[in-house]
Amino acid sequence: MRRLRLWTDEAGSASLEFITVGVLLLMPLVYLVITLSAVQAGALAAEGAARHAARVYVQSTTPADAAAAAERAVLFALADHGIERQQASVQIDCSPKPAECLTRQGSVTVSISVSVPLPLVPAAIDAQLPLRVPVDAVATQQVSRFWSGR
Repeated sequence: MRRLRLWTDEAGSASLEFITVGVLLLMPLVYLVITLSAVQAGALAAEGAARHAARVYVQSTTPADAAAAAERAVLFALADHGIERQQASVQIDCSPKPAECLTRQGSVTVSISVSVPLPLVPAAIDAQLPLRVPVDAVATQQVSRFWSGR
């Protein structure tokens, strides 16, 4: 009788079960939150970079100044969210005349694509199998009808 009671006695095992199940459920949840915050930071960086690059582009006086100002805006917006320039690709399109970006009432469209790496993934695994989430953003601004090119 005494031996049977020792085998069925569960005193003290609740804390062990709680820790085991808690770790098994909590670790994936914590990784999910970290991953979603990294992807959200990439989305905010791409959106902010596209919006600011388009704004400074249409306010510049020459196409060379506009390209330099847009690049600075992209670098600044990406750095705000901890994303390196190598992780992003930038494309600037103009309409109605693709060759002339700064024409009155023309529009400038900036497209940015950011590749956000998954957190806590070793470089060796990332080199074999790219574990990245692509995030895209597009912003369009119109050149002022009073733009004079100074």
